[in-house]
Amino acid sequence: MKGNAHSAAPAVVAEFLGKIMPFKELAPEVISQVARQVKVDFFPKGTRLLQAGKSEINYLYLIQQGGVKSFLIDDEGAVTLKDWRGEGEYIGALGIIRGTPANLDVETVEDTFCYLLPKAVFLELIKSQPGFSQYYLKSFSEKVVAAAYSELRRHRVGRSSDSSLHLFSIQVGDIIRQEPRKVAADSSIREAASKMAEFRVASLLIHEPGDEEKIIGIVTDRDLRNKVLAPGRDYNEPIRAVMSAPVATVLSQASCFDALLRMMSGSIHHLAVEQKDKIIGVITSHDIALLQGHAPYSLFKEIGRQQTIAGLYPLSRKIPELIRNLIKEGARAGNISRMIAVLNDQILERLLTLLEEELGPPPVDYCWLLMGSEGRKEQTFRTDQDNAIIYEDPADEQQAADCEAYFTCLARLAIDHLVQCGYPLCPGEIMAVNPKWRQPLSVWKQCFSDWAALPEPEEVLNASIFFDFRAGFGKAILADELRQHLHRLTKKSELYLFHLARQCLSAKAPLSFFKNFIVEKDGEHKNKLDIKVQGLTPFVNFARILALQHGIRETNTLARLQVLGKEKILSEELLAAATDAYEMQMQLRLVHQLNQLEVNTPPDNHIAPADLSELDRRMLRDAFEVIDRLHGVLKTCFPAL
Repeated sequence: MKGNAHSAAPAVVAEFLGKIMPFKELAPEVISQVARQVKVDFFPKGTRLLQAGKSEINYLYLIQQGGVKSFLIDDEGAVTLKDWRGEGEYIGALGIIRGTPANLDVETVEDTFCYLLPKAVFLELIKSQPGFSQYYLKSFSEKVVAAAYSELRRHRVGRSSDSSLHLFSIQVGDIIRQEPRKVAADSSIREAASKMAEFRVASLLIHEPGDEEKIIGIVTDRDLRNKVLAPGRDYNEPIRAVMSAPVATVLSQASCFDALLRMMSGSIHHLAVEQKDKIIGVITSHDIALLQGHAPYSLFKEIGRQQTIAGLYPLSRKIPELIRNLIKEGARAGNISRMIAVLNDQILERLLTLLEEELGPPPVDYCWLLMGSEGRKEQTFRTDQDNAIIYEDPADEQQAADCEAYFTCLARLAIDHLVQCGYPLCPGEIMAVNPKWRQPLSVWKQCFSDWAALPEPEEVLNASIFFDFRAGFGKAILADELRQHLHRLTKKSELYLFHLARQCLSAKAPLSFFKNFIVEKDGEHKNKLDIKVQGLTPFVNFARILALQHGIRETNTLARLQVLGKEKILSEELLAAATDAYEMQMQLRLVHQLNQLEVNTPPDNHIAPADLSELDRRMLRDAFEVIDRLHGVLKTCFPAL
């Protein structure tokens, strides 16, 4: 029950506001004026401040002393803790901005004093103070974004049959079961095996003799089976001889989802958990599997075990439901697209491995290239295929003929099977089945050189697709050599970068002079906008151009932006704004496509702004405004534009 609010001493309130964000960024006279309208209230421990779906929010609660917890109670009475907030933090901003009742239950966890800022005063600050508005809306502070994404999922994605995922809410350090078990590198294999049995563990960390903190490797029960028992190795050899090194690590504060991706991407079953440069434990793929039930890792392993190509078809079609669960659980768009990429890559790897067994070994080494959104690891639901084949230069005409025959057959079969898996054909035929995109390394290098030398419209389009390539299967060194060739071209001439930048600047943000959304006026997509072409592509193009200019090897847009920020090419503030703006649009796109799939409608990218909530529209509008700021950076990098 709420106590009795009463006026607070303006000077005391002003001093408090002057120490917390975003109030401390306001002018002193504004803080003083606001302070005179603030009340103070006391809430004993256990007071329910807000009730989800029922409480109207009339004040922004600023916690002066004490703390609160926010939680959800489902239909069966189960309580899910969502957040803790303490001194200097706030409650109620999202509900006030949206004009909706509280979306969470909020209760004090100790005796708590709050300053109460009237809703009307808060909304006036949002409207009149750019810095204040930016903190809550434009810069997408983590708390507001998390709440907004939560609302987006709760209201626009229905309940799933599997709601037991905790991959995003639990940190790696929270699932460590025991302290790490170690053995010196000069210990015998027999001694190590004995310790594993004694401690009842499936792995041991290996440390330098005399220094237990210097971890140099790991040995698992699988290592003992495959490297010792199978070949009949001498048990008296030092364990150093069969350990795996270096040890793959993950930070203790990383989410379990990050650990899962690390395991899946590197086919790793054990990760050492690091905290302040010290290994504090080891987690396994089994630990993650227990945490997440029958979700991503189980499907990943099932794909890897599949013995027939036809058996991959139904497994691929499980991915949308899995992604649905990730969205519902709380995954950010960047995490979701990474997971889709990992699972798609696993489908591709198993498919091509089985095809090689069917066709026999290739006449020369090759690499299956992934390009476009696949190359950037930014696929959504069933992204069109964009692929190619690069292979070693044949030694003679006979080998060249053998290559043509083999890779033609491989490409045709692979593309057909990928279609059966649910990956649509590329309308522009940018696929390995097209002879133009199935070439030896020297031909690929010449293609890149030609595109860079004569940047006509078609070459600029090719660059936007092909320059985001990455190795999908086979000899990655071929893709690496082509990447190095591209970097050498960049150093020689920036003419094609200039043309890429000019094309990027031609794509304006879909906002009118009065900041209204620019949508289709008629036709199939009337009153809608293409969030991929109009919203996301400018971010993708911007990141690609600067990545090429600065020799950045990353192909993922968010990863490129992070490197640009780390190298001080982007300011911290613009990096945060661009990252959040990009992810917010990706989130809308994913939810939109998921809802289409669930009613058997082919997924597209056409969003109707009128169907969004007021907060979603504000965030989308702010995301589009970041495009102009990125264009400003390009004009600085290319003054002649």
